[in-house]
Amino acid sequence: MNLVWIFVGIQILGVVCAVVALFHVRTPQGTVAWVVSLLTIPAVAIPAYLLFGRRRFVGYVLARRRHLREMAAEAQVVADRYVARGYIAPPESSDDKLLVRIARLPFTVGNEVELLVDGERTFRSLLEGIERARKYVLVQFYILRDDGLGRELADLLVAKAKAGVRVFVIYDEVGSADLPDAYVVRIRAAGGTVVPFNARKGRANRFQVNFRNHRKLVVVDGCEAWAGGLNIGDEYLGKDREMGAWRDTHVRVRGPVVTTIQIPFLEDWHWATGAGLELTWETEAASKPGVRALCLPTGPADEEETCSLFFTALIHAARERLWIATPYFVPDSAVMGALVLAAWRGVDVRILLPYKSDHRLVWLARFAYVETCERAGIRLLEYGKAFMHQKVVVVDDRFATIGTANLDNRSLRLNFELTVLFDDPAFAREVAAMLERDMEGAAPITVASFRERGIIFGIGVRLANLFAPIL
Repeated sequence: MNLVWIFVGIQILGVVCAVVALFHVRTPQGTVAWVVSLLTIPAVAIPAYLLFGRRRFVGYVLARRRHLREMAAEAQVVADRYVARGYIAPPESSDDKLLVRIARLPFTVGNEVELLVDGERTFRSLLEGIERARKYVLVQFYILRDDGLGRELADLLVAKAKAGVRVFVIYDEVGSADLPDAYVVRIRAAGGTVVPFNARKGRANRFQVNFRNHRKLVVVDGCEAWAGGLNIGDEYLGKDREMGAWRDTHVRVRGPVVTTIQIPFLEDWHWATGAGLELTWETEAASKPGVRALCLPTGPADEEETCSLFFTALIHAARERLWIATPYFVPDSAVMGALVLAAWRGVDVRILLPYKSDHRLVWLARFAYVETCERAGIRLLEYGKAFMHQKVVVVDDRFATIGTANLDNRSLRLNFELTVLFDDPAFAREVAAMLERDMEGAAPITVASFRERGIIFGIGVRLANLFAPIL
């Protein structure tokens, strides 16, 4: 009798979850998949839905609104002063207007940007920057490890905290699951504040492991910042035995854009701790006229799917060249359609992918798009010199972006991401030259090479692609 009631209870709970999914899952395909599975195999589907089903981060939206209301007066003062100084650049085209609307932040001018290729150069620049800190340091990474590089960062943060510099660190508890308590306690004992992002904060998020904070940024004294694809771990220096050499890209920026980069950190901090921070909200131009730059924070608390909209808008802006480097290629239908249309317009569309991957399912799923790309004239290339983890886009001789967002559903809908876009011909050409070097010797991914792998591989690709909504 007890088993009967358990069975009935599971069926009822499956119906309830199916109704919730009907109203809250964002895509029609996802809605159909969840509703059918919750009604037919509820015992399996209910735990999966509780863990992976939602697409909106409950609570963060309300916390953001409260915090924005609290910060409104101060933000307006800073904005007025930046306008008076000429630091905020008015949109120059319809593309600019669209990007500003997606970002909910303005283009700024007077910025200085330095391209940082690979781990050694990036971490040398980043650690030297933290050494220069006199007021505060903001540190946020998806992965923070207690290894050689991680301990070098901790040593420096401890020293700065003891010297009176305010140290604030956010890490993602999923990405940094192996981080020992001792690492955190040591920085806290020196006076620094270290907190997990708390993605499961609140009753509605208790069972969720779907939302991750994938941002990687460092800000020093409100005037200098670093952002890009590198986390804190020895593997990013090419010291992992399994992955070997590591190819990645970061940027260092100075100038008014740093003010906008602080905003997503502050929002994440407010969510994680419930508290605000006293930060420097005004900085001088690093150079005149300098580089036009735009910070694009995206995530599952946004009213719209801003990351997908950003990539789609950027692709539609291309007229001659669209080069993308991404470690994971599982695009949604909007992004894939935009890529096809760009190629049909005659744009040189190239997508650089790694030969090997640290996520087998994602690596398999990308082959589901080979035929569509080849038919449209999109060139897929495999980088074989190292594991390639950079997230870079170049559009014509105008836009270049460097950030944390991949071309997969997790970045497009589920992760909190940060991308910095630069509207500067000289920097776009510098990034294009970097990608051109990466593409030298890269092998094309073709339908023929895909079919040569056999029918079992093809079945694996199709099965992997079924998991695209959570990859």
